[in-house]
Amino acid sequence: MLISARLARGLVWGLALVPLAVFLAGLGAHDFSSLSSILNMLGRLTGVLGLALLLLAAALSARVPGFDQPFGGLTKLWHTHHLLGAGSLLLLLAHPLLLALASAAHGYHLPVQMLFPPLSDTATWSGWLALLLMMIFLAPSFAFFGRPNYERWKRIHALAGPAAILALAHTFLFSRTMPANLDKVVWGLFALLGVGAVAWRLVFSRRAGRLKYTISAVEAVANNVVELTLQPERSEKRLKYQAGNFVYMTPLDKSLGAGCGEEHPYTLSSSPSEPDLRIAIKDLGDASRAIQSIRPGTKVRIEGPYGRFFPVKANPKQPELWVAGGIGITPFLARLRHLKALGQAADVHLVYAVQDEARALYAAELQSLIDTIEGARLTFHYFYREGPISAAYLVETCPDLDQREVYICGPLPLNKLVQDHLRRIGRPLSSIHTEEFELL
Repeated sequence: MLISARLARGLVWGLALVPLAVFLAGLGAHDFSSLSSILNMLGRLTGVLGLALLLLAAALSARVPGFDQPFGGLTKLWHTHHLLGAGSLLLLLAHPLLLALASAAHGYHLPVQMLFPPLSDTATWSGWLALLLMMIFLAPSFAFFGRPNYERWKRIHALAGPAAILALAHTFLFSRTMPANLDKVVWGLFALLGVGAVAWRLVFSRRAGRLKYTISAVEAVANNVVELTLQPERSEKRLKYQAGNFVYMTPLDKSLGAGCGEEHPYTLSSSPSEPDLRIAIKDLGDASRAIQSIRPGTKVRIEGPYGRFFPVKANPKQPELWVAGGIGITPFLARLRHLKALGQAADVHLVYAVQDEARALYAAELQSLIDTIEGARLTFHYFYREGPISAAYLVETCPDLDQREVYICGPLPLNKLVQDHLRRIGRPLSSIHTEEFELL
């Protein structure tokens, strides 16, 4: 049985506090005897907690299929990963400043001498290099710098490994963060988590986590959307997944204008009961634009599945409201296709929000599926005619909204707008489920 997302996040943050608890247990009266001692203690404390957050952020980056499930999917796990990384950077920025102020308050060194020691001081400079690398690879993740290029962002993030190694070297060389050499034990265990994550990404995922598929068909759904059908190269190596999951796909066609050898996340539009995979891809960037002209016979690599948009074991008696926008229809399409394949009834109401009739992807198939599935309903919302979705529209369209679980997938503005409406009319957060692809 899956644990709740709140418990999963709590366990991660609780683990981050273990080194801090060991550190605090080793404090004595002398650590509070003067201003210099207090500043020194706070400097070491920020270093301990900052390093713990950094190593846990590295561990959560492993992207092992299934590991994201307790967090509510990979996007939710990434949110925790981002918070850990941001917290780590802020704490480790404070770490040398507090130590420098402590040294100055005691009269040992001027702050500048403490911050920039001789080059022969390997212990200190390893820490500085780690912090510099952190600032380089974490800076693009902050909204202040704008939306980064996905592939460039991934390459820069490769600096996380050297940064973690240098930070550990800095800590072991000083060896004064915890009593009785407990730092070696604690940091050794945390380092194993980070090394395990790196080992999975660079070694094991390439062998055990990526499946070989071939594109057998390319169907133009619209002038900027194609649906690919993928066949496994080996029948016993088929992807097992749930409706609503997504995968990372890496095309290996060198004739593509962009994206060859690059992995990108795409939601599966096929039913898990189908022998092949289907993926609907909209032209949203260089790589997805190139895929619009990809040829049957192209080899691809598939990694996953990821995500937990729908419950692992959906309750067909649970009333649900689905709100889709644009290409965000794909997880709902997959679920409808699966419900039809299983012959199951479902009390679902799908609201599909698009600009106009021409933008309604799979409109005919959606209506056919809805007509086949007992209890299912479909409403098209056209922006050109009705404007943005309002709270009144949701209540009028779905009068029993207060009894339904709500699932939202679409552009971020639509996603946020519908969430705001639902919270405003009193729907609890626990009843709202969303899927977003932000730097996956």
